[in-house]
Amino acid sequence: MAKVEIKHLTKIFGKRPKAALKMVKQNKSKNEIVEKTGSTVGVYDINMSIEEGEIFVIMGLSGSGKSTLIRLLNRLIEPTDGQLFIDGQEITKFNKKQMLDIRRKKMSMVFQNFGLFPHRTLLENTEYGLEVQGVDKAERRKRAEKALDNAKLLSFKDQYPSQLSGGMQQRVGLARALTNDPDILLMDEAFSALDPLVRGEMQEELLDLQANVRKTIIFITHDLNEALHIGDHIAIMKDGQLQQVGTGEEILTDPANEYVETFIGGVDRTKVLTAESIMIPALTTNIAVDGPTVALRKMSDEEVSGLVAVDRNRKLLGYLSSDSAVSARRERKSLTEVIAEMPTVSLDTLIADIMPIIYDSQTPVAVIDSNNRVKGVIIRGAVIEALADTEGDDENA
Repeated sequence: MAKVEIKHLTKIFGKRPKAALKMVKQNKSKNEIVEKTGSTVGVYDINMSIEEGEIFVIMGLSGSGKSTLIRLLNRLIEPTDGQLFIDGQEITKFNKKQMLDIRRKKMSMVFQNFGLFPHRTLLENTEYGLEVQGVDKAERRKRAEKALDNAKLLSFKDQYPSQLSGGMQQRVGLARALTNDPDILLMDEAFSALDPLVRGEMQEELLDLQANVRKTIIFITHDLNEALHIGDHIAIMKDGQLQQVGTGEEILTDPANEYVETFIGGVDRTKVLTAESIMIPALTTNIAVDGPTVALRKMSDEEVSGLVAVDRNRKLLGYLSSDSAVSARRERKSLTEVIAEMPTVSLDTLIADIMPIIYDSQTPVAVIDSNNRVKGVIIRGAVIEALADTEGDDENA
């Protein structure tokens, strides 16, 4: 079951929401609706699911509806139509008291401007949400200190926000959101006010934190590189409408429409795409069975000058070149004696990290899984093609 499920969620701003909603259901455009009703569609018939424990990024340019959408999720903005489910419960039917309870215990929010109280220490800022809930002092201090420790800020607990850098203040904001131990963390442009270096550090810290706490994080950004770096899934929005949902790789390799294609145009694919996206099937020889003559016959049939040497379980043993196979046949050696070492990468290795490996290699690069089984190979031409695609995008950007 999805952690968060959104069905036909729509938000209309203006004096004629019923007329505008009727036009939404007729699939009229946002421009048509504003011309005929004077109402603006902030979020237009959104349907999507968010899985438990993932970082789900919602992105788009200014005016795309992404910040409206995240505020609809905790009903800081009330939807005009549609349904919201958390753990299968429809929260669009909850009353104000029930929603307050959801915001206090199940769902926390981190804003762009940190929102720290200047007259409170870091510990007191972090305790604040628990204090509002009436949690006793000893318990809230214990939980706040744990959250600060996770954010690597415990030694600063008695300092005030003005004594900290912007990045450290944002980490306090994140720690405060986590003291309630929420299931869902909403982050609205949380890092966009930070300078690029600190922003990159915060992205890494968020990933490290997520590895430990495994929350469901819904993250708003306008930065595609940030989305690709941290997101398990990404939703791209334009004019309140959902354009595509997918993994970073799916969006880069199979954009849903012209808008998404233009949107991703300036991305360096070598820093996002992985070995899995450019590998080709491996031509193998099982050297527990095959001898030099069989191996050479396979090479001749496939018109290649080498094969990946594997055992009966397709576990990598090395690389067999045609010269080595000829030498083994002439000198009556087993193939085990003549295979060479072969560089390896995992399925999720970035193309940027493969480039220096394949540049120095005399053989293709084997792509293996966690059990050393061969999943494919990468040849130099595939890496060059990925580089060429990136350079073409740079020229067109």
